Amino acid sequence: MKRTILIIAALTIGLGAWAQKFAYVDTEYILKKIPSYKAAQEQLDKLSEQYQKEIEEKYAEVDKMYKDYQTEKVLLTEEMKKKREDEIIAQERQVKELQMKYFGRDGLLFKKREELVKPIQDQVFNAIKEIAVEGGYAVIFDAAASPNMIYTNPRFDKSEEVLQRLGFK
Repeated sequence: MKRTILIIAALTIGLGAWAQKFAYVDTEYILKKIPSYKAAQEQLDKLSEQYQKEIEEKYAEVDKMYKDYQTEKVLLTEEMKKKREDEIIAQERQVKELQMKYFGRDGLLFKKREELVKPIQDQVFNAIKEIAVEGGYAVIFDAAASPNMIYTNPRFDKSEEVLQRLGFK
């Protein structure tokens, strides 16, 4: 008798653990619906274009220096050749450093993205977390970040609920 009760209890606990609640959101969809995110993306795009243009201009200068050197090379002494080569190398190094300053891992564009976009992403994450806690969801997947989600039932999509919680729509 005790053994039967223990087996039934174990099965009940096991089935209870198996019956977790899951949902998903599409963060890409959510972020596109937030005007401040769109504005931040536009500002970042403009800044990126500005930085890219400056880098391209600097590389064009290096290229011009190199072409000028190639045409004048036959007229230069070995000492002058070495000096010009060093100048070209130094200029190219400066452009690469500038490129890293703008686009590197801790570059200005990354820092600006952190400043503009991260607070919005944090708000979205907090809204998702609140929905998960209130709804008793064990896991909420991100459909935008997971190409492995072959089929999703729209009934479990909480994207609109996140937008409503954030005050949109």
